Amino acid sequence: MKGLRLNIVSPEEELFDGEVDSVTLPGEIGSFTILPRHAPIISALRAGTLSYVTKDGEEHSREINGGFIEMNGNNVSVCID
Repeated sequence: MKGLRLNIVSPEEELFDGEVDSVTLPGEIGSFTILPRHAPIISALRAGTLSYVTKDGEEHSREINGGFIEMNGNNVSVCID
């Protein structure tokens, strides 16, 4: 199964750009996970933990203050505060 292309940016810099197996995000009404072939989605994010698993199995996490996410065609774009 093809992985997700994840791009995480802040107003200052690009924080990550690469292929991942999954992304978990703090949505406005609760945390949610995006896997490959997820339906398109646009959502606001609240303060919390953004985490993702890279193709080599490494888990990464980062505290965020909010932001937005767009998922379309196995591409996940996250803009965080």
